[in-house]
Amino acid sequence: MKYKIIFATKNEGKMKEIRMILEDSNIEIVSLKEAGIDLDVEEDGLTFEENAIKKAKEIMEHTGSIVMADDSGLEVDYMDKKPGVYSARYGGEDTPYNIKNQMILDILKDVPEEKRTARFVSVIATVFPDGKTFTTRGVIEGIIDYDIKGDQGFGYDPIFYVPEYNCTTAEMSPALKNKISHRGKALELMKKELNKYLGEKK
Repeated sequence: MKYKIIFATKNEGKMKEIRMILEDSNIEIVSLKEAGIDLDVEEDGLTFEENAIKKAKEIMEHTGSIVMADDSGLEVDYMDKKPGVYSARYGGEDTPYNIKNQMILDILKDVPEEKRTARFVSVIATVFPDGKTFTTRGVIEGIIDYDIKGDQGFGYDPIFYVPEYNCTTAEMSPALKNKISHRGKALELMKKELNKYLGEKK
């Protein structure tokens, strides 16, 4: 039996990643658009967990369905872990990511490599109509590169360099990125939680 779960996002790049990571599970993921939902949830939490739970809960209350949501972002240590939970709104919500990325590169212009440490954080929340809630967290460590590189991925991927692989996450194949990324790690943990819980509910 496949369980249908609405993923609270309108981001097509994110949906593509999520489907690839969850393709071997008994979960069918549909986006807000595919579910016919046009609802914006204000992300006013102070943590990734608060925002992910709020998004999933509000959409679940609106639809009565199982809903999964994520809140993710880039933490740059030199910038006091900004943009963090404000990653999507950094420099303005409708500002293209090539401009957002350049803004961060400009701030770190003369900053040496050892002080350019950063990480991507992803928190996934799944909320069931009975109120049961799961959250999982994934992190990938790296540094902010000196230039925008690569055309894979989306968001801040072109400036996030992973020394271990000698490339940015925008230069990685989708398969490699999904295996090591913050979202990939959080979704793998969520997959285990849900398989266990849904198995017990049978």
